[in-house]
Amino acid sequence: MREFIKSIEEKVLGGQAISYDEVIKLADIEDKEDILELCNSANKVRQFFCGTEVDLCTIMNAKSGRCTEDCKFCAQSAHYKTNVEEYGLVSKEDALKLARENEKEGVNRFSLVTSGRGATGSDFEKILDIYEDLNKEMKIDLCASLGILGYDQLLKLKEKGITMYHHNLETSREYYENICTTHSYDERINTINAAKKAGMVICSGGIIGLGESLRDRINLAFQLRNLGVKSIPVNVLNPIKGTPLENAESLSQEEILKTIAIIRFVNPKALIRLAGGRNRIDEFGKNCFNAGANATITGNYLTTSGNKICDDKKMVSELNLEVRKNG
Repeated sequence: MREFIKSIEEKVLGGQAISYDEVIKLADIEDKEDILELCNSANKVRQFFCGTEVDLCTIMNAKSGRCTEDCKFCAQSAHYKTNVEEYGLVSKEDALKLARENEKEGVNRFSLVTSGRGATGSDFEKILDIYEDLNKEMKIDLCASLGILGYDQLLKLKEKGITMYHHNLETSREYYENICTTHSYDERINTINAAKKAGMVICSGGIIGLGESLRDRINLAFQLRNLGVKSIPVNVLNPIKGTPLENAESLSQEEILKTIAIIRFVNPKALIRLAGGRNRIDEFGKNCFNAGANATITGNYLTTSGNKICDDKKMVSELNLEVRKNG
């Protein structure tokens, strides 16, 4: 198996795309030493295409709870009783304050994230106003995660200085109906394509540990490659009491690392970004950076705790990597 892993590594480093059948063969690896070899190879691919820079981003839960959608993992869905904090759109002052704090600490990106199917009406207009001031007052890269939007809305966001739009596919097309029934997979893809048309870079990934198979994760990785996604957040499910997935079985550390490595092989030039559920990974995902990851969400997430910015910067340094410089 190690010879096969080496041959795949050389193929990807040579600029060739890995095939679906080859990835399926990698997915069959079970021996711990072979998984370590797979991770080492994925790390070499990351080093070759992406260098030593790590991209740090922070997100602000800008509108919480009362979401009409029924995503089975989500604490913010109105379909489930999770006792999540509920509030409307945050003020411009609070958004600017948090963005300034993050920029001062050396974070590369800042994003507002809102609950709901998609930002509309007065909320959307207020969001545009917030981003206009963010763009004027600071150098930090601006991202947005506002749900299902149309091209005209996305173009307005681009005009306010947003360079990246986040919209997860969550899982494979084949498994998606087990996770959400209130909007379709194609609606998510349409939003991604509209954001690309508007001139934004795409941040899109998913959640592992939803009960999906490794093949589902592979299908997701190829879908992201086909869409030309540049930033791929990998969330590890943190089961929320009150949701249908509250009793989901935890993934092993080896399964998480193997998934990260496989996503790197399929998407060699992308940012592979550790996201929600880092508290479910040993040392907040430190080993994932030796398996192909090169980005992370830092600070506090939407409804689950993450790692502190200062601790992430220390971890990056200990790995002989470096946080990307702003500007």
